[in-house]
Amino acid sequence: MQTTSQILMIRPVAFALNQQTLASNAFQDAQTEQEEVQEKALKEFDAFVEVLKANHIHINVIQDTLEPHTPDAIFPNNWISFHENGEIFLFPMLAENRRQERRADIIESLKKHYQVKILTDLSFYEKEHKFLEGTGSMVLDRENKIAYACLSARTHEDVLKEFCQRSGYEAIMFHAEDAKGIAIYHTNVMMCMATKFAIVCMDAVKDLKEQQIIKESLSKTGKLLIEISLAQMNQFAGNMLELQNTHGEHLLVMSRSAFKSLTSKQIQEIEQFVNILNVPLETIEKNGGGSARCMIAEVHLPSLS
Repeated sequence: MQTTSQILMIRPVAFALNQQTLASNAFQDAQTEQEEVQEKALKEFDAFVEVLKANHIHINVIQDTLEPHTPDAIFPNNWISFHENGEIFLFPMLAENRRQERRADIIESLKKHYQVKILTDLSFYEKEHKFLEGTGSMVLDRENKIAYACLSARTHEDVLKEFCQRSGYEAIMFHAEDAKGIAIYHTNVMMCMATKFAIVCMDAVKDLKEQQIIKESLSKTGKLLIEISLAQMNQFAGNMLELQNTHGEHLLVMSRSAFKSLTSKQIQEIEQFVNILNVPLETIEKNGGGSARCMIAEVHLPSLS
């Protein structure tokens, strides 16, 4: 299935603007207010968790650790992904301080509740300076086994091909840029894949042939294409995630800034298929350069119970 009600989230203890990621993440705001960043981010995180719980999403909340200092640990989907066949993938990360987010104890805690049959570690690619930052770098159409990926400093073709070969996915690679011509660092800030639709910032894909490949793939797999603008992408309107709660209801999770950027027509198109949940994440967005989708790693592992 495309969606799940089981997710992993990491509760921050030392969230901060990560200086090591600024060069490759244009969504971070180096000029943003730096007072009480951890406190504000923690409030946003806890409020987000409460909204998800109230909507019957099962959350495995793991506390981050003070040592080593991992300012971006709040975004676990970049280092780990979970699959319905019981496989876990670990991914190579560009920033050295982000590599320390990979924690064996988190995997061991999940083994108490889920079946883990295979652990595939691709982090050795870091030695070759080749990276693939999980479901940030890739937007997965899980039902049709397609991995959409815009190539960047954080998304290398060789690692993408290795993931696809091992997982049985087909790769659709393309290039995407923001309004300043800077490569989009992660595919999941300009593209969201849901069961019945896909939200894509097509204006970021400059090559018309690549645009056509994406559109044809979405059409072939029966997805309604909902396009967003570059301005909406900058408000994290591409950084959304569909979840299905324990009652079988489909939800589209996004930040308040993403929701406010949408037009009434876009909201109407989305609400044909899902209920929208939106939460304020301004501190996390400005300092981390990621939003609601980045904070969630979907756990598609089979349950032990």
